Amino acid sequence: MSCYYTGIELGTDTIKILVCSKVGNQFHVIGQVCEPSLGIKKGIVIDSKQAISSIKKALKKINEMLQIKITKAIALIPPINCRTDIVIGSCDIADYQCITGEDVTNVLKDSLVGQIQDDEELITAIPISFKVDEEGNIKDPKGMAGKSLEARVLITTSPKDLVYKILEVLKLSGLEAIDVCYSTTADYYTSKNQNLDKLVGSIINIGEDKTTISIFNKGIMIKTKILNVGSKNIDNDITYIYKTPKKESRNLKENFVVAASRYADINEVYDINLKDGKSKQINQLEISKVVEARCAEILNLAKNELKNLTKREIRYIIVTGGVSELAGFQYLIEDIFGIKAKVCNITTMGIRHNKYSSVLGIIKYFDSKLSLRGKKINMLSETDINNLITIKEEKENNTNIINKVFGRFFEN
Repeated sequence: MSCYYTGIELGTDTIKILVCSKVGNQFHVIGQVCEPSLGIKKGIVIDSKQAISSIKKALKKINEMLQIKITKAIALIPPINCRTDIVIGSCDIADYQCITGEDVTNVLKDSLVGQIQDDEELITAIPISFKVDEEGNIKDPKGMAGKSLEARVLITTSPKDLVYKILEVLKLSGLEAIDVCYSTTADYYTSKNQNLDKLVGSIINIGEDKTTISIFNKGIMIKTKILNVGSKNIDNDITYIYKTPKKESRNLKENFVVAASRYADINEVYDINLKDGKSKQINQLEISKVVEARCAEILNLAKNELKNLTKREIRYIIVTGGVSELAGFQYLIEDIFGIKAKVCNITTMGIRHNKYSSVLGIIKYFDSKLSLRGKKINMLSETDINNLITIKEEKENNTNIINKVFGRFFEN
């Protein structure tokens, strides 16, 4: 049976909605939108009316695209003023029976008793390890027999005002947030594998107007820092130097420059329209040097923060965010961090772009959370799921007809 999930990210520049199905261990993109946003800055709602309007437009687009009505989603929360703590929970297992997902849920609930302050909201409760009777360091106790279950749990909380503002605009837009997760945790789950789960490392997300640096120890976020600089600063540099409109500056950044300027072509030029209505040719090497300087500054600031966040040896660094898709960006991060640093590589068909890193990761995080508790949830109604299946079958039939037509054409 397939499970259907919807994730939403409220970004400064865009609102992203992603709908996925999970079949077996594979996630398949059903649909996605990336629409301009207003009323949101650094993940914080600063104008509810504008934010609601932006969310409704994004929802309308994906609903029309898929011919369904999305009413539930998992929402991303920025890790602003987040608090982390390690707590212990325990519960008894009746009649020495096998541990179930319900027992896991009970032990996690017990770990939270008295731990959340009045002005805080729980964001995540991620088990570090379980203990069944005297056997410890267990990752998933389901199916084991024992008399008692104990769990060491990392909990994270955020100020209620920040969380409730996001939940409120989603509700007024027609969306019920059935769970929340930090964008940093979501970024980790996008790249998560068995190797990373054994190491200490960092995820760096360069967003529109902020850069988030997070430290993970064996898959658990332990520290995070937000810098007030992002890809918007690159656009501003291009606009200031070349007098180009902001839209043109962004287009140049995304489609023309090379992040590592040594790989730029001095003979490659681009015709642009200036603010005064005149036109001008821009040399790829020259503009790439401008962009490289700002990217290097952001990465070096992140490098310095890593030293402040932990004294432990960083075994991996993964850089994500839309700007990490710039040509030559991998060479630039290797120049600054060494070969242990890599650009995030999203292989999921339909969203092979790092701007979807957080919204994809939140779906994977939620699925992992359900799996540990032995639960399954569909965020779409049975009617909508049937509609999606019908549309998929129609597309497959149309594809088969086209293939037959072309096959006959080539045969004759």
